[in-house]
Amino acid sequence: MEVKINKGILSLVEGDITKQDTDAIVNAANKSLRGGGGVDGAIHRAGGPKILEECIKIGGCETGEAVITTGGNLRAKYVIHTVGPVYRDGLHGEPRLLENAYRNCLKLAATKGIKSIAFPSISTGAYGYPLEEAAEIALKTAINCLKEDTGIELIRFVLFGQNALSVYEKKLKELI
Repeated sequence: MEVKINKGILSLVEGDITKQDTDAIVNAANKSLRGGGGVDGAIHRAGGPKILEECIKIGGCETGEAVITTGGNLRAKYVIHTVGPVYRDGLHGEPRLLENAYRNCLKLAATKGIKSIAFPSISTGAYGYPLEEAAEIALKTAINCLKEDTGIELIRFVLFGQNALSVYEKKLKELI
């Protein structure tokens, strides 16, 4: 599913984020930036050791913040690493932290002149964020970015599984 917003495109696809040809892909990282499971582990494996070398030099990343490294062996030139919140009950700042994670990735991309970026669904795997709530935050943040004309031309959400794609498509239809 694709929608045009201002001068940009918001796209939803099911697939493998490590195979995206966007300028940057986003890694749902942990605070240590040392790789891990899920999307994080897949990006580190596919991108090779150069990504980990740069992550070690950076030293870490706080929840809601974002840092950038090379894309290593990936098609994407860059990986933007962000740490989403671990979901407890939604009453401990999780929505704000998740919005910050998306917004800070987009700000960093804009400052680096990145025109296209692919996101996973941050915090909805091992961190337990409810998919519908996370999708709304992710999509609202992306829509606002495209409305602001930051220079980003394509924001793609690469979703794992048909269920995640369906939830994002339903939520996007409600928001536009």
